[in-house]
Amino acid sequence: MTGCEAFSTYPRTYDLIHASGLFTLYSNKCSMEDILLEMDRILRPEGAVIMRDDVDVLTKVNKLARGMRWNTKLVDHEDGPLVREKVLYAVKQYWVGGNQTAAS
Repeated sequence: MTGCEAFSTYPRTYDLIHASGLFTLYSNKCSMEDILLEMDRILRPEGAVIMRDDVDVLTKVNKLARGMRWNTKLVDHEDGPLVREKVLYAVKQYWVGGNQTAAS
């Protein structure tokens, strides 16, 4: 999809992003992957995202975020489990790719 632009952050990175309805709002403009990659770019390692959106949307986002090695937790809305809006907490992990060699 087109229509997405990078968020200007220079010279800053962030510890916390709160995204309320972001994925639904941009569903016809940006892919979920592009939005999550942009969040990953601007978040410091161990930074967090609090996402509020429809449960179906957040279920898909949760799967993608886990694939990016983020720790996630999907919880009910503060008004209870019958509300379609849920909250997804995601924390970007600090990890480094290492050179692993096979022992002979």
